[in-house]
Amino acid sequence: MHFKLNSLFAIGLCAVSLPSFAQQTTQIETREPEAATGLIHKKVVQGDKYMVAAANPYASKAGQQILAQGGSAVDAAIATQLVLTLVEPQSSGIGGGTFMMYYNKANNKLTSFDGRETAPANADETLFLDKHGKAVKWIEAVVGGRSVGVPGILHAFASAHKQYGTLPWEALFKPAIELAEQGFVVSPRLHGLLARQLNPGVLSMPIINEYFYPNGKLIEVGSVKKNQPLADLYKDIAKQGIDAFYKGENAKQMVNAVQHSKIAPGKLSVQDLADYKSKERDAVCIQYRAYNVCSMAPPSSGGVAVLQMLGLLEHKDMSALKPNGEKAIHYFSQASRIAFADRDMYMGDPDFTQVPTQELLNKDYIASRAKLITETDQKAVAGNPVGYLSYAMDDSYELPSTSHVSIVDSKGNAVSMTSSIEMAFGSTVMVNGFILNNQLTDFSLSPRKNGKLVANRVEAGKRPRSSMSPVMVFNKDGSLRLIVGSPGGSRIIDYVAQVVVGVIDWNLSAQDAINLPRTTNRNDYTSLEKGTTIEAIAPALTKRGHNVRIIDLNSGLHAVEVKNNTLYGGADPRREGVALSDLTDNNATIKF
Repeated sequence: MHFKLNSLFAIGLCAVSLPSFAQQTTQIETREPEAATGLIHKKVVQGDKYMVAAANPYASKAGQQILAQGGSAVDAAIATQLVLTLVEPQSSGIGGGTFMMYYNKANNKLTSFDGRETAPANADETLFLDKHGKAVKWIEAVVGGRSVGVPGILHAFASAHKQYGTLPWEALFKPAIELAEQGFVVSPRLHGLLARQLNPGVLSMPIINEYFYPNGKLIEVGSVKKNQPLADLYKDIAKQGIDAFYKGENAKQMVNAVQHSKIAPGKLSVQDLADYKSKERDAVCIQYRAYNVCSMAPPSSGGVAVLQMLGLLEHKDMSALKPNGEKAIHYFSQASRIAFADRDMYMGDPDFTQVPTQELLNKDYIASRAKLITETDQKAVAGNPVGYLSYAMDDSYELPSTSHVSIVDSKGNAVSMTSSIEMAFGSTVMVNGFILNNQLTDFSLSPRKNGKLVANRVEAGKRPRSSMSPVMVFNKDGSLRLIVGSPGGSRIIDYVAQVVVGVIDWNLSAQDAINLPRTTNRNDYTSLEKGTTIEAIAPALTKRGHNVRIIDLNSGLHAVEVKNNTLYGGADPRREGVALSDLTDNNATIKF
């Protein structure tokens, strides 16, 4: 892959504003463990043939190289993610899961691949309960083997590649293998998140500790890090297919690591891995203004919630409002409250729980809910779209360590893919150079509340609810307009919806919409992004009844726009990602 390592930090690091981690005393929310690590100014990137936008320059470069070789959007997504596993291990990887939307231009087909993790066969609703039947403390749930779900991403990749890949499977592994063997330059973000010690498992679990703290010393920014165990595993998977991951020696090692974890041994078995199957699902869509907006169906709660928010906002003339003005943020906040109230009640795995997806997106139902948007802030209560479902409210953690990739290939096919290992550095159980997820904490820790079952409770073989919200927007004629998605735990929903509103209602470029200060409301308080212009709106929102908090809102939005047969790539300044196209230099050095 010929990444140029010499002097690249002299070239790239000057663009980074990195806070002093040692001196930072800001309270970190337990549900915001992927903290802010500075801003990097991003400009829109133009392309004629293809585009990839991902969370790390090495990963974007791998995708770009695959696209340059005539690879499909699916091929590029796989190569990109294999590199992300190596260079952004805190966020996603082959030890986790994914939701991948795929648009095939030739037959105008939109589909999605659900590579979400599943609960082991021996897991049940008591998984996260203590001996008194109470939910365990979050750190006891998160770190170690108990929280590890069966990884699904590679199975989803194999399924997608079989149908829509153009390059050989083996070719997709070459960039990541080369980089793992030659070494990658440790980025400011990776170092910074380790320095913050957000996940105590990194320090207390031996294998991951040795990897990130060789000889007891934290890996430095700019140092070159190799990962031969991961390279060796990639070589096996490249040659043998995904059986080299789900069966044989690697499977045994994963199971051993989980079942004999130093902290909270888990229930993963060899059979669980051998039995795992990803699923191809239809996307869910809603008309918003003149566009068709589509996202991931359950077990993603994010797709339905984003679409519901847009449906609610269609009842307001958002285009007449100032972008991120007081009124715009107020209406957005109210729409989010309503969507979150429904989400927390009804969302779960549709193979186990009746999820009223179509009913929640029904125009008449949304219109009735839109009447609840008033001029003052008020807590939303779940609606009753079906009339006979009665679930309890969810109490899952949904920790936001995730990554998003947006891709358009030279034939106009597209991928919107969000992947995750859950909390920063996942379960901290590390095997063969990759980190296993702690996605089982996306289940409700408590199976019942006030005598009612929680839809998203732990059950054997079940997929936990997710907020991952990969989105595609289509013009009236069915052509592709926008691809976008983000990490951020349950805040993903607001991050993505805000960009869609920015592009469609406020006529912003995707990059400008990504650059907008973020705002969220998960049916609790209204958060405004710290250090941005919208801090000034806080008093006006307070007058409207909002409980306002000024905090870091660390989105990682990556988007591709299609306008007049030209591609425009956007990357979030809050992270290290870049957009690369056929018009960007294939030989440029990696910059952070």
